[in-house]
Amino acid sequence: MSTAKKEYKRVTVKTLVDMKANGEKISMLTAYDYTMAKIVDEAGVDVILVGDSASNVMAGHETTLPITLDQMIYHASSVVRATDRALIVVDLPFGSYQSDPKEALRSAIRIMKESGGHAVKLEGGKEIKESIKRILNAGIPVMGHLGLTPQSIYKFGTYTVRAKEEEEANRLINDAKMLERIGCFAIVLEKIPANLAKQVAESVSIPIIGIGAGNGVDGQVLVLHDMIGMTHEFHPRFLRRYMNLYEDMTKAISQYVDDVKSVDFPNENEQY
Repeated sequence: MSTAKKEYKRVTVKTLVDMKANGEKISMLTAYDYTMAKIVDEAGVDVILVGDSASNVMAGHETTLPITLDQMIYHASSVVRATDRALIVVDLPFGSYQSDPKEALRSAIRIMKESGGHAVKLEGGKEIKESIKRILNAGIPVMGHLGLTPQSIYKFGTYTVRAKEEEEANRLINDAKMLERIGCFAIVLEKIPANLAKQVAESVSIPIIGIGAGNGVDGQVLVLHDMIGMTHEFHPRFLRRYMNLYEDMTKAISQYVDDVKSVDFPNENEQY
């Protein structure tokens, strides 16, 4: 397997397809604000997902459902201003595309025009085919999302692994091929068996990006706040924490409080 890493000044949807063809894995992380997005971009991440997970990690909601289109545009605009290299993909939030292809197109156009994002991501397969086609026909790149689709959590009733049974696995494979056929440039597979994810990645020419889908796919995505350990209650098997910022930040802030209380801060060198 190739491990070649080509330098790209600006990652595009074509870049991702080329990366898959060349055997180069794709790195993807979420970001929701200017400061964090700037760090992620400068670190060399290929794709920044302005995810509806902002509903959880930024607003404290239990699910992704409450976040609105206006709020997604706000977060995406902040990320766009921070980045020079990464491809920026923006989630269409729950309720902005499921009921009507025309509404889906209007939502996607608003994101592209008002945020400056480069592509949109939609959850689902054949049930939202017409919405995806309408968006693609307008020239807007679309990333698909199959497997565990958090916007459908009340239908599933649980965040457990999806597509373990043959019927659902076959449906997922067919949906992935359909998404490729109608023009999606990539697909996120969330929380499905690794062998199935590998099979999907090998059956389509577009990149498959996994989260809890094993290492046989074309790239990986994590929620930034989970990966750097700002959140600490969430412990899925697929999550690797590269830092423990929750602990480090708590210590630093506690030290600041102590220093203020003891009049150690500011000292003579920290005042005018």
